[in-house]
Amino acid sequence: MKKTHALAMAISALSAGLLVSCVKPNDNQAADSEQQKVSDNKAETQKATATADTEAVKITPVELSADTKKTYLTHVADDIVIPAYAKSAEQSLRLHDLTKTHCGSAPVTGDKLDELRAAWLELAKSWSAAEMINFGPATKSMSNLYINYYPDERGLVHQGVSDLIRANPNLTPEQLADESAVVQGVPGLEEALFANDRLDSGECAYVMSASSALNQRLTAIEKNWQENKTTLLAIDNVDNNQGLNKWFNSLLAMIETMKSSAIEQPLGLSGKAKGHLPAATAKQSREIVSAKLAVLNQVLTDPVFTAMLGTKGESEVGNKLSTALADTTTLLAQLPEDIGTADKANQQKLLEDLTTITRVIKRELMPTLGVRVGFNSTDGD
Repeated sequence: MKKTHALAMAISALSAGLLVSCVKPNDNQAADSEQQKVSDNKAETQKATATADTEAVKITPVELSADTKKTYLTHVADDIVIPAYAKSAEQSLRLHDLTKTHCGSAPVTGDKLDELRAAWLELAKSWSAAEMINFGPATKSMSNLYINYYPDERGLVHQGVSDLIRANPNLTPEQLADESAVVQGVPGLEEALFANDRLDSGECAYVMSASSALNQRLTAIEKNWQENKTTLLAIDNVDNNQGLNKWFNSLLAMIETMKSSAIEQPLGLSGKAKGHLPAATAKQSREIVSAKLAVLNQVLTDPVFTAMLGTKGESEVGNKLSTALADTTTLLAQLPEDIGTADKANQQKLLEDLTTITRVIKRELMPTLGVRVGFNSTDGD
C-alpha cells in the first residue's frame, strides 16, 4: 500500500480528468445552466450579506482579568478538551473489544454487524466533536489525518482499504502503523464496516487492528494534553491572550471547515460538487454534522464561558449565538440521515444557518473577547 499510494493518487487524478473530458455536449450545457442558477443564488446571498454587514452592531470588548482568563482556560482544558479525547479513546476501545467478541466466528452479519456499526457511529461522532481542538498534539505531527482522512476528494480510502485487506488478510496493528493515513482511522473503519453486508476474516482482522491502532493514537493525545495543558493553552501566560486566541480560532476553524468541506462543496451549493459528505458510505452525514454542532453549542452556552460575556451571563452576542445554534439544530433534526437526499432548499438553508453562526463568532464574539481572527480562515464570508 505504501509503495503504490503515490501511483494511486496519480491514476485517480488522471481518471478524473478523463471522465470530465468524456462528458457529452448536452451534459455540459445542462451543467452550465445549473451552474448559472447556483451563481445567481450565491450573488443574492452575497448581496444580503453585504447589506447585513453595513448594519453591523458596534462591538464593545469586555474587560477580562488575568484570573478570569486563567480560570476559563483551565476549565477548557479539564472539562472540555481532555474529556473529548478521552471519550474518543473510550469509543475506539469499545469498538475494538466488540470486534474481538463478534469476530471469533467470521463471517459477521445481521445483528452483530449492526452492533459494530453502531459502535463505529459513536466513535465517529466523538471524534467529530474532538475536532474542535485544531491545535496541539493531534495536529502537530498530522496525527489528525491518521484519525480522520477527510475530505477524501479522490476516493482513495475505499480502494486503499480494499487493497490492504486483500494483501494482508491477517493484518496486525503493528503492520497497520507503517501504512499511510489513507487506510487508517475512522474513514477506513467505515469502509470495512459499511461497504458490504458481512465481514469476512480479513475484514475482521483489519477492524481489530485499525481500532487498536486508533485507540493507541487517541490515548497518547489525551495523555499529552493531561501532561501539557498549561503550555498548550498558555494558562500561565494570559496577558497576551495567546490561549484565548488559540481556542476561539480553533472553534472558528471547525465551523468554517465543516461549512465548506462537509456541506457547501460536496452538495455543490456554490459551484461544482467536490468531495463527499462526511460518513458518506455509512449514510450518516447528519449525525456527524450534528455532533459538531452539539459540541459547539455546549462550549458557547457553557456557564463558565457566558459569565465572561456579561452580567449573569446575559449578552447580546451570547443570545444571538444561542438562538442561531438552536435554529440550526432544529433544522438538522428535520433532515434525513443522509443530508445528500434532503431537498435543495433545506440544504441551502443549512448552509445559510452555518454561515450566520460563523459570522457571529468571527465578527461579534471574538472582537467582544478581544481575540484576533487568525489567517487560516476557510469561510470567505
